Amino acid sequence: MNKKTLVIDIGGTHVKLMMQRREQRQFDSGAKMGPRQFVRKVKTTTEGWNFDKISIGFPSPIRQGHILRNPKHLGEGWVGFDFRKRLKKPVQIINDAAMQALGSYNGRRMLFLGLGTGLGSALVWEKTLMPLELGDLPYREGDIIENFLGIPGLERLGEKGWKREVVYAVAQLKKSFIADYVVLGGGNVHRFNKLPKDVERGRNENAFLGGIRLWEIDPRTRKTKWHVL
Repeated sequence: MNKKTLVIDIGGTHVKLMMQRREQRQFDSGAKMGPRQFVRKVKTTTEGWNFDKISIGFPSPIRQGHILRNPKHLGEGWVGFDFRKRLKKPVQIINDAAMQALGSYNGRRMLFLGLGTGLGSALVWEKTLMPLELGDLPYREGDIIENFLGIPGLERLGEKGWKREVVYAVAQLKKSFIADYVVLGGGNVHRFNKLPKDVERGRNENAFLGGIRLWEIDPRTRKTKWHVL
């Protein structure tokens, strides 16, 4: 029997829940939402949905399914929280940008950059997914790069200047990671009418596909297909 996956994408303002690409629900998140409030809202929002397992995209560094620190735009108490016990389902948790990157992947060596409040990032090649934390990379004027490519940069530089900065930084990062192509995702990619060569437009719906892919099994080895670093 084909087991159904609930995919949850946790953002700083909203939490999106998806059973299929076109079957979505959501609720507000924000600075006061901790893990217990999150679990309560998930249970009430998914009433009437039948699912067997859960994929969670979370806006913070994750290692081997464990949250390493509380996110910048949510409440506290996430580190060490047992989602499987509270939700009573098998759960895989991954960085939110990495989940969208996995769903965007189309072969070769791909760098994913998410243009949102900050800068999400991940690198994918063959069957390996490496979440990155490029947002804290030192950049111009003693500041970090996400304050130029994220919302603060848009406010600081204006849209025209921000676009030039994004194109410049993307070219440098593509070269640094020896990527064959870059996928630009996140809420602000829509500001670009045209993208440079070897830069593709991501879609937020790809987070759903990434959540599904997390559970893929390699038929030859009968083990998880994707190796998440």
